[in-house]
Amino acid sequence: MAISKMHLVWSLCVAFTFAVAAAAAPAQGSGRVRRHYDFFIREANYTRLCSEKNILTVNGEFPGPTIFARKGDVVLVNVHNQGHQNVTIHWHGVDQPRNPWSDGPAYITQCPIQPGNTFTYRIIFSEEEGTLWWHAHSDFDRATVHGAIVIHPRSGAAYPFPKPHREVPIILGEWWNRDVGQMLAEALSSGGDFQPSDANTINGQPGDLFPCSSDTTFKLPVEHGKTYMLRIINAALTNEFFFAIAGHRLTVVGTDAAYTKQFTVDHVFIGPGQTKTVLLSADRGRSNHTRYYMAARPYATNPLARFDNSTTTAVLEYIDAPQATAMLDIPTLPAINDSAAVEAYSVQLRSLASEEHPVDVPRLIDEHMLITIAVNEIPCTPGKLCKGPRNNSLAASLNNVSFEMPSTAILEAYYSSVLQGVTKTNFPENPTVAFNYTSDDLPLDLRFTARDTRVKVLEYGTVMEVVFQDTSILGSESHPMHLHGYSFYVVGRGAGNFDRRKDPATYNLDDPPYQNTVSVPKAGWAAIRFRAVNPGVWFMHCHFERHMVWGMETVFIVKNGKAEEAKIMPPPPNMPKC
Repeated sequence: MAISKMHLVWSLCVAFTFAVAAAAAPAQGSGRVRRHYDFFIREANYTRLCSEKNILTVNGEFPGPTIFARKGDVVLVNVHNQGHQNVTIHWHGVDQPRNPWSDGPAYITQCPIQPGNTFTYRIIFSEEEGTLWWHAHSDFDRATVHGAIVIHPRSGAAYPFPKPHREVPIILGEWWNRDVGQMLAEALSSGGDFQPSDANTINGQPGDLFPCSSDTTFKLPVEHGKTYMLRIINAALTNEFFFAIAGHRLTVVGTDAAYTKQFTVDHVFIGPGQTKTVLLSADRGRSNHTRYYMAARPYATNPLARFDNSTTTAVLEYIDAPQATAMLDIPTLPAINDSAAVEAYSVQLRSLASEEHPVDVPRLIDEHMLITIAVNEIPCTPGKLCKGPRNNSLAASLNNVSFEMPSTAILEAYYSSVLQGVTKTNFPENPTVAFNYTSDDLPLDLRFTARDTRVKVLEYGTVMEVVFQDTSILGSESHPMHLHGYSFYVVGRGAGNFDRRKDPATYNLDDPPYQNTVSVPKAGWAAIRFRAVNPGVWFMHCHFERHMVWGMETVFIVKNGKAEEAKIMPPPPNMPKC
């Protein structure tokens, strides 16, 4: 009886959430539906790992509320900052056509929302359909300020597979016992690495392998014979993950709000910033077990980097099964450094490429870029004690430029034609020095980089190919590279150094995956293609948070086109001021 009551309450909560979203959706012109949400940024007390802590939240929830939309909707989110620090919100994976004003990264497209102030974000959904997410894009706030975005097909349209019985967000994250803002300040001041998290989490809970966590472990009630859609989101600051459910295989049907050709796996690999939409067939309700662990464990390959290697768990429970043993099966996950498992999964990602969901892969390229990715050192300031390698400060770079965040928003400066003094426009198209990028024996002088604010300007309509090249400077590792304002086709990936003469012959130009965040292989490369037809100022960065604050980022400024519909929209009247 207790189990059936729990299921009833859970079902009512899901139904109520969808009903509220639908009720807040009066019809608008042009076939679009406008929905409204209010996000109140405020602190709340949460208990994890036997201790209570004050965290930053949206509406007191951790994880935060889910945004529901249909393809092509416009959603307004009023963000009321009732906290004690500046904040911004980013709608991860939403292209925001012509509307960079609502993209969210602090000092790139906007000044932060100061305490006591409100800003209304206008989220314009265009081609996205599936699973995305939103998160804070200021300091380390996204550790607790994040939530799911669910984009359903347009009214009258259907999924390219049978409709599942229920849809469930599965948000992978991390938990620190310490205050993350203080941790960030200390690491930046000392020049050293960041403290690893104290637990990995599923929907905000560490799972019952951790102390004081059994009673609050996330539980997913299922019924035998039914299919469930899991919308998996990696909201972690520092970890890529393997995810699996004991006794069940998962059918991947989408990534980053784009449908894929279906393939079935024992485990999913997901980098920070990425989303995976999978179907779970609940077909084990007549076995000896009625409860199964779902689990996530990090994938980490750089022995020089500190990380949390713990396994987080949740429970899948058959609520209609006959009484059986209460023992839980735990899934088998790849080893923590199993790069072969990552590649075996990644090469199966292919766009659906159907009549209803076609692909349009660029074949003729206007401009090529090769961008090296590195963790570096910056010489310690004289008289200061630094805790980085060789008593220097840790930094990170793209093409050996360690991005220095400006003190005012680049978008506002660009729109007002006053870029000079805010940023340079000469971000290099290729590494300034060519070397054997993935060698384990590199000269020490390659470790050093320098801070600068440099962006890349693109003419409207430019067809781009960008090859991300990992390097072994301070250790090679996988990097989740995210581009704001665009999704792109991941046309190729490989091990070692990219060879411009040979490697393009291996590209998939027929049905490559369409993503907004690509995991660049450890000691390897990944090639992406996109058309620069979304004018604006668009951030590009590694989604490992420590790499981003160290400078592993740059900005694409895409100029206006000639037609009115190819130009940046005017700014809203209530843009925050620096």
